[in-house]
Amino acid sequence: MPTQQETRKSDVDAAPRAKGLGARLASSNTLWTGLVLVALCVLFSALRPDAFPTLFNAQNLLVQAAPLLMLAVGMTFVIITSGIDLSVGSVLVFSGVVSAMTMEGLSGGDATDAGWGVIAIGLVVALVGGALWGVLNGVLVAVARVPALIVTLGSFGAALGAAQLLTNGIDVRTVPSALRTTLGTGTSFGIVPNLVILAALVTLLAIWLLHTTAFGRYTYAIGSNAEAARRSGIKVTRHLIAVYALTGVLAGLAGFMSLAYFGTTTISGHSNDNLNAIAAVVLGGTSLFGGIGTVLGSVIGVFIPAVLDAGFVMAGVRPFWQPIAVGAVLVAAVWLDQRRRRARNNR
Repeated sequence: MPTQQETRKSDVDAAPRAKGLGARLASSNTLWTGLVLVALCVLFSALRPDAFPTLFNAQNLLVQAAPLLMLAVGMTFVIITSGIDLSVGSVLVFSGVVSAMTMEGLSGGDATDAGWGVIAIGLVVALVGGALWGVLNGVLVAVARVPALIVTLGSFGAALGAAQLLTNGIDVRTVPSALRTTLGTGTSFGIVPNLVILAALVTLLAIWLLHTTAFGRYTYAIGSNAEAARRSGIKVTRHLIAVYALTGVLAGLAGFMSLAYFGTTTISGHSNDNLNAIAAVVLGGTSLFGGIGTVLGSVIGVFIPAVLDAGFVMAGVRPFWQPIAVGAVLVAAVWLDQRRRRARNNR
């Protein structure tokens, strides 16, 4: 049996550990973002208990957020490296266009009755199309040393322009019915949309990649100090190209998912996706200064604008307030991040 003195000593030793855990939880960006999301859900459920907290509404919310989640996951990797990618929304559109046109071309001009072989080729084309834009961005940023903001702003316009040139500005509307009824609107286990399952699997893979592999460690290291990472033996140039390529691939996947859900390419429907993805990542606690961030935080961040949008509509609030609310929360998140960085630097 421990003596009274030993018991007191163990209590004293445990106090700093408990305090440290509490402090870490209190400073956790993911925790606070999650609490904000829960508070929004509770608020809108109280305002519209007959509409907001329903299974149908939850399914719609998850499905509509799935493509944006793919963009946000890729953006998380880029921002952790202290970069940015403004082109993901346009790359989504471009990838959807080349995928739809490829499936149309392989089906004689009408892909409505196309089989899974054609659909598989369309998926590969979408992923490759997104990857090519990502590699181009990565090469210009890492090799040519052009600022990421300028490079991806240029790609934003170029990818959208290329999509419009390929289609003459007219959406491709013959999407395989098999794709729409399975991935687009199909469900598994009776209630879970297949689109959401795909997004969840990719997100789990990204969590594993970022938090348990050398690729993830190198991503954090480059974002914290690129020169130190280079001197420690990390091939910074190659890694940055790989990160931007990964972001492009995920944007291509998002384009294919959007194609499956809407049954059309929606060329003009993704103008704000790049900003929404950045907002989701920053709201989720990823620092714009690099070196800090989690995929889980970005997942939570994605649903804040989605819940605001759905909640405002159901509560009868004009939807134009949604971007104002998201913008205000985004500025607040960046301000808090700057305060935390200054506090750490002054220790």
